[in-house]
Amino acid sequence: MTTDPVTPPKEQPATDRVKILLVDDTPDNLVSLEAALEALGQDLVLANSGMEALRFLLEDDFAAILLDVKMPEMDGFQTAELIRARKRSRHTPILFLTGYKSDEHLFRGYDLGAVDFLFKPIVPEILRSKVGVFVQMSRNTALLRRQTEVLSKAEQKFRSLLEAAPDAMIISSEDGRIALVNSQAEVMFGFRREEMIGQNIRMLVPDWSGQLLSTGLAREFGARRKTGQQFPVEISLSPLQTEEGLSFTSAIRNITERKRADEAIRELNATLEQRVTERTQELLQSNEALRQSNDDLNQFAYAASHDLQEPLRMVALYSQLLQRRYGGQLDSEADQFISYIVGGAKRMEMLLKDLLTYSQTGSSTEGPAYPVDCEAVLQKVMLNLQASVEQNGAEVTWSALPTVQAHEIRVVQLLQNLIGNAIKYRSVEAPRIHIAAECREGDVLFSVQDNGIGIEPEFRQQIFGIFKRLHAQNYPGTGIGLAICQRIVERYNGRIWVDSNAGEGSRFWFTLPSSTGEQTIDREAPEAVKASAL
Repeated sequence: MTTDPVTPPKEQPATDRVKILLVDDTPDNLVSLEAALEALGQDLVLANSGMEALRFLLEDDFAAILLDVKMPEMDGFQTAELIRARKRSRHTPILFLTGYKSDEHLFRGYDLGAVDFLFKPIVPEILRSKVGVFVQMSRNTALLRRQTEVLSKAEQKFRSLLEAAPDAMIISSEDGRIALVNSQAEVMFGFRREEMIGQNIRMLVPDWSGQLLSTGLAREFGARRKTGQQFPVEISLSPLQTEEGLSFTSAIRNITERKRADEAIRELNATLEQRVTERTQELLQSNEALRQSNDDLNQFAYAASHDLQEPLRMVALYSQLLQRRYGGQLDSEADQFISYIVGGAKRMEMLLKDLLTYSQTGSSTEGPAYPVDCEAVLQKVMLNLQASVEQNGAEVTWSALPTVQAHEIRVVQLLQNLIGNAIKYRSVEAPRIHIAAECREGDVLFSVQDNGIGIEPEFRQQIFGIFKRLHAQNYPGTGIGLAICQRIVERYNGRIWVDSNAGEGSRFWFTLPSSTGEQTIDREAPEAVKASAL
């Protein structure tokens, strides 16, 4: 009889190898069994007696036990009975090896839990085939055990996460039947866990709808506690497809406090809106009163300055006639008094003229603002100041200037006052003045820089006050020029300020609204226009 050559065993990873226990009191039989099963590539453990086999079973688990029936001291049946008596090895497959085909042996062996009988002489191929089945079964059982452990750990982790959630968590079927809840659900609804499991979630949230919530958006519902008390909740739903069908995890949050806060905020907003409306009305009335007061004040200043000019001219005229006719005929003290009267009348005339100009600046009768070309305005200013520029040897330069939204006469006043002051308050050097502009978002920033006597830092705000003069004895004027400049700039919602130090010159800054469509202008344009007496 010929047999197929034995295929060399595949090397199995240590974690995949199982143990097979071979029990026979005849060493030659053990060698034969080992040779036949070596091709399976498993760990073969050899025992010469039933007692030795039991010692091995105390240390390891086996995928299968090949047990000789006829052995001295303790035969195979007795050994099998003791093996089955231990819980750990109660289900280990036992294959009996025997040379006798006795029905009595068969009945007794199967009664002791044998899975098969192999009759001697044993055919190696049959032996390997049958043992190989139990090896695979052992592997499958081990794999199933590991998977069960993994699933058990995953379930335990999932339950832990569910318990740790800050919201009430309820897992239910598609029709709402509750399968699992966490402790927060017990606290929120007042039911014990066992009272909720198996019930429909609509017992807690009457309008619960898996189809409605499956959109993924959190929705508000009315919920009910065990006591019957109703309260608002917000539910977020997570669907999960399982072998048993579609299930839902409902995250339920009590929003009672949030609702109260929202209501309080709505009430507060309504109150604030009412207060804002009332305050706005008060401000409108106040602004109207202020505007009326300003108009009345301007009218008074105009009337006062205009009406006072006529009697003042009379005083000045007759004082000058008195000085010309009787000058030198009276004593020196009388001549001094007459000169005081004439000088005071002239100063009063200048003050009234400037006051009239100030009262008319920013008048609402000027009409709406319009685009004003600052290049053309500066040309007019230079014509007005031509005599002063020539007398002082001044040099006035400017970069490209934009178009602003204003009134031409006011822009002329503004630039003429600033340039005129720069010439008036000169140092020992010839005046050098530069005008530049930069378009920004919504407005234009102008600067007028000079090399004059400068201003002490503590007086930078004071100089914009009406009739405020820092050098009254040394320079002519009434001190109203910068006040007019400030009024013009503020008429167009702009600002004016100065950067200066004594002896270092001054740079006046002011803003005016830009005209629509203006492009940004470089403050230091390469081609500057120059007006000079040189």
